[in-house]
Amino acid sequence: MGRLILLSLLASLFVFSGVAAAGGTTLNLVAFSTPKTVMGTLISNWTKTPAGSGVTFTQSYGASASQAKAIVAGLPTDIAFLSNALDINTLVKANLVVGNWTKKLPQGGMVANSVVAFVVRPGNPKHITQWSDLLKPGVQVVTPDPFPSGGAKWNVLAAYGSQRAQGKTDAQATAFVKKLFGHVVQQDTSASQSANTFLSGKGDVLLTYESEAYTAQLAGKAVQIVIPKQSININLPMVPLKTAPAKASTFIEYCHSSAAQKLFVAAGYRPVLGSVLNDPSLAVWKQRFTSNGHVFFSITNSWFGGWPKAAALWFGPNGRMIQIEKSVGGPTS
Repeated sequence: MGRLILLSLLASLFVFSGVAAAGGTTLNLVAFSTPKTVMGTLISNWTKTPAGSGVTFTQSYGASASQAKAIVAGLPTDIAFLSNALDINTLVKANLVVGNWTKKLPQGGMVANSVVAFVVRPGNPKHITQWSDLLKPGVQVVTPDPFPSGGAKWNVLAAYGSQRAQGKTDAQATAFVKKLFGHVVQQDTSASQSANTFLSGKGDVLLTYESEAYTAQLAGKAVQIVIPKQSININLPMVPLKTAPAKASTFIEYCHSSAAQKLFVAAGYRPVLGSVLNDPSLAVWKQRFTSNGHVFFSITNSWFGGWPKAAALWFGPNGRMIQIEKSVGGPTS
């Protein structure tokens, strides 16, 4: 009975993009919370091509770790577009995705990239330009809950890594994260919900995907984007499930095409196919994505040791974030 109730609740998460034509294919896309706009564009364009003709989609968006758990629990899924490899590996452990997905899929399974950014109020009244500014007296920070949200995990690791990149020790960098969470005023369950909280007027700075920040800006929201000098490269995986029809892989291949990568860029994502930035129509994005002295480190850096090690140390049952959240009265699961 409990499983039936769960599946009923999961089904309510779906947003249907159409009803499959007789004899057509329906693909179930389950994604993390922020790419809804760009995926709508990609799906619309692809279904107008010969390869996508007759294909319709259901779409579900939510916190990445929660989405992975829902898929394991039975949420119908053909394509998983999650915010990190850790959550894809949850599906591998459940025997839903092939174990060698990083070798089997284009670009190691990654379909787009981003970095952790700061979103501030117009005019940047609190003069927030670097990580240390987040610890100024009175500065209120909004970031998602790092246990269900993949974006929040990236935020935590970006904050820690920013200090290591400046030569701080492990203990000093961990202490910085603890002080930072003393300034956090709300932790929603997903990056999109945190963005809505910030846009409603709460907080002085939002920690989020650069792509989510541009999504808000492109939608006409009154926000300003700051890319701190030190941040983390965010790699976003899209994979087919073992039981998915062949069209799922065809769509994923399309998402790696030059045409689709340009759409990702126009939505504020950094492409996995870097050559598309040479298109004159994307000149403004090429300029925005130029490093200009920024240091973008990776989850594979020795400070982290890859997702399994970083997840156990920071987000596991006895991890650092449990202790930090307890110290500030935040969520612990």
